[in-house]
Amino acid sequence: LLKRGACFGQAAAYERPMWYAINGNEPKYKYSYGYQNWYESAEYETVNARKNVAFFELSPFAKFELTGFNSYSSLQYICSNDIKNQTGAITYTQMLNFKGGIESDLTVTCIEENKFRVVTGSGVRTHDKKHILKNIDPSVKFNDITDDFSCFGIFGPKSRDLLTEIFGNYFSNADFKFGTGKKIIKDNTEIWFQRISYVGELGWEIYTPIEKSKHIYELIINLEKKFGLVHAGAHAMDIMRMEKGYLHWGHDISPAENPYEAGLGFLVKLEKKEDFIGKEYLNKNKNIRSKRLLIFTLNNTTPGNPLLLHDEPIYHNGKIVGETTSGNYSFIYNKNLAFGYVNNNLDLDMNNTTFEIEVAKERYKATVLKQALHDPENRFVRI
Repeated sequence: LLKRGACFGQAAAYERPMWYAINGNEPKYKYSYGYQNWYESAEYETVNARKNVAFFELSPFAKFELTGFNSYSSLQYICSNDIKNQTGAITYTQMLNFKGGIESDLTVTCIEENKFRVVTGSGVRTHDKKHILKNIDPSVKFNDITDDFSCFGIFGPKSRDLLTEIFGNYFSNADFKFGTGKKIIKDNTEIWFQRISYVGELGWEIYTPIEKSKHIYELIINLEKKFGLVHAGAHAMDIMRMEKGYLHWGHDISPAENPYEAGLGFLVKLEKKEDFIGKEYLNKNKNIRSKRLLIFTLNNTTPGNPLLLHDEPIYHNGKIVGETTSGNYSFIYNKNLAFGYVNNNLDLDMNNTTFEIEVAKERYKATVLKQALHDPENRFVRI
């Protein structure tokens, strides 16, 4: 990846590519309060990922396996969604605390009977591990397999054709539905594929035994010219997930918010027969919401002007009513984009309401989006 121009950052003791230098640029940060020197790369990476296909190095994802007779019942207890118990089924879920706050945001995959894989963010490996171990049945075997498997993300409209050429005819909609995983053997290596995407495009996560990952990487990049594949980093992924309206634990969601405040109430299955952590509290208080999450775009602004990050004050009628949680620039939609919470007791007409977001003591008019910028109907991830 260094040879590809990767500028590395650090996450949970892992190096990971943040962006890839192009056009003779040096893969090194030049820190600024305005336009970022990695914007040129991020534009190239995001545009090509949406148009063709991109390779994301995602091995720092934390990966846990839970096995044993009580593994399913334990997951039902610690997860607010109804965990699917069929081989290959993937469930996106939150884990809550006893007051309904979001402790974790992750996926649970049924690998086989009584064997489940949990995949979560690299930065919360220790946090999520502690929460799981504290609350599962003692008979469940817990294994941290983060260092045992690489994870490559292949995302974009041409991802199916690229993977089919390498691995075979396994990737049609009929054979490989969205939200499922399966094992595929290549060159005597068992590889686990999951059809999910954090960037809002058709694509797969590929989990390979770490000692075999270089070989699989080389198979992929051998086809880069044929399919227009680009290497993409963490900045590109963050931009794309914001375009799609996807949230990030630690910024947009945390123990300070419950799923209803974050717009994730559809993932809370209060009706499931099993008890789960936070269920009793949410049953009594689900209509009590102190804030709500909104998506904003700034009017008449350019990349880095202003530089949106997080924790910027949000104003309405001259008063602070909330703060941002994430910020970035969408080069595809030419918008400065921010997520943020505002007081839920505001009487708002979203068709006629103007907010302001303050950056470096200057206020910028902001418009509330009613839906995600990119593919709000979820067509692309399911094609």
